[in-house]
Amino acid sequence: MSGPSRADTVEAMSETQMSTGAGGLQVRRGPLLSGAALIGVGGLIALVGVAVGGFHLLSAFRQWAKEMEVPPSELAKQKLAQARAAAAAAGAAGADAWQHAPVNSRASVS
Repeated sequence: MSGPSRADTVEAMSETQMSTGAGGLQVRRGPLLSGAALIGVGGLIALVGVAVGGFHLLSAFRQWAKEMEVPPSELAKQKLAQARAAAAAAGAAGADAWQHAPVNSRASVS
């Protein structure tokens, strides 16, 4: 059972592939460079679109803020004060409920 060795088989396959041209990927440079250039141009166009849209949104937001009766910073301060007052009231109500709860109901809660 002495046939061709593995090295001989691999070498023969390489020669066959090289002669048929199936051994490597052949890519034409022209279409590949054209595609890369189009991707680059498309990216620049998208970037300009994002910049124009962002500038428009920022301008619209500034105009909206100018038209408000109460500035956003003052409105935020008011809402924070309301939230603090609500939290304090809830804390006091919860403490009061625990202090005045019947003794039987405290035992059933685990």
